[in-house]
Amino acid sequence: MMRTMTWLRDNCPQCERQLVNSRFDTTFRMPDGEERLCFAIPAALCSDCHQLYLDPDVLEVLDIPDGRCVFAIESDVVTQERATQFPV
Repeated sequence: MMRTMTWLRDNCPQCERQLVNSRFDTTFRMPDGEERLCFAIPAALCSDCHQLYLDPDVLEVLDIPDGRCVFAIESDVVTQERATQFPV
């Protein structure tokens, strides 16, 4: 579910559809089976291919270079920011 890129793109490298660039709350499964939760990670998601694209430097900083993303959802921080920008 995760691919690495050294720069953010507007379109998915696999299907060419537009990517959702945002921050995501994620779960990474490590090779030993341990799961790590990471919050508000900057990434790009292809909603068609279900691929999450992250900068490899972010993976290194989080100490999860060998982790596999098994779950990702747009961070509630992003949702809250949008709500304050466009109050009802």
